[in-house]
Amino acid sequence: MRVKTPAIVNRRTALLAAACCLPGAAAFAQEPRFPSRPVRLISPFPVGSGPDAVARLVADKLARAWGQPVAVENRPGGNGFIAINAFKRGATDGHDLIHLENVHLTAYPYLFKRLPFDGNRDFELIAPLFKTYFFITTSANSKYRDVADLVADAKANPGGLSYGSWSVGNPAHLGSALFETMTGTEMQHVVYKETSQLYSGVANGELTFALGTSATAGALYRAGKLKFLAIAAPRRLAAYKDVPTVAEAGGPAGFEVSGWTAFAAPRGVSPAVLEKIRRDVAKALSEQDVRDKLAALGYEPFSATPSEFARHISAESSRFAEVIKKVGAHLD
Repeated sequence: MRVKTPAIVNRRTALLAAACCLPGAAAFAQEPRFPSRPVRLISPFPVGSGPDAVARLVADKLARAWGQPVAVENRPGGNGFIAINAFKRGATDGHDLIHLENVHLTAYPYLFKRLPFDGNRDFELIAPLFKTYFFITTSANSKYRDVADLVADAKANPGGLSYGSWSVGNPAHLGSALFETMTGTEMQHVVYKETSQLYSGVANGELTFALGTSATAGALYRAGKLKFLAIAAPRRLAAYKDVPTVAEAGGPAGFEVSGWTAFAAPRGVSPAVLEKIRRDVAKALSEQDVRDKLAALGYEPFSATPSEFARHISAESSRFAEVIKKVGAHLD
């Protein structure tokens, strides 16, 4: 039998210690397995909405990849603050994630005098999920043939036309306010409790128009109750090739309104955990059934590196800041 001498034992101990000092070895030794328990994805979107459908599909992909349940917990209402407050009270190691809307990061800091969160302090952005552009919708029976007709009527009747949204400060509201400033018109803003009521209001003539996406207004459009005058996008959408851009329909050039959502983790989560989540979310979004679901909802894939995403957020924040300042919209 060969006996280990103290010199051999000490040499092996020294080698192991040295190995732990190699680049990445310490992180490997200290980094816990993720996820080690079920993951909670907190969402401000209601069950059955387009963003909720996408989040649940991605969550299912992540659960399969991670071998742990990923439960979507819907906390709608309160401009998303209910969901955000629940997220801030949760786990800080990546086992609690949140689904954010673009306005939470790019518009609300300018719209609200006080916010229950700080985008830079509370969130570590993982990745955007999708982007969606907004249509200018009117009743199918409206007299407007195109955006030029709508603008002409608004100029001829200051304050006589109306547009709607489901709250103050969402893309439909701020986009419509931007439309006012770009066309030099004045219209009334009407707030509805739910998107279904909003677009029904447009369809039955209660409202002159509203900005809506394929996911929110598409069903009434396909039923022949809404008319899409134009798409507020830089180009026509493949699924709606017959719908012109706002500029093509006689509206202001460069008028664009879009929304997007993103997953985020708590600020300070381990870089290794953050990178794993980011990588696995990207893989889920690349799978064909997810891409098919996005297309069915009228959403476009939105992929960006962390630096590209940061630049996108900065540019959008500047646009929202300008619009909010022009229309004088502020909330407590």
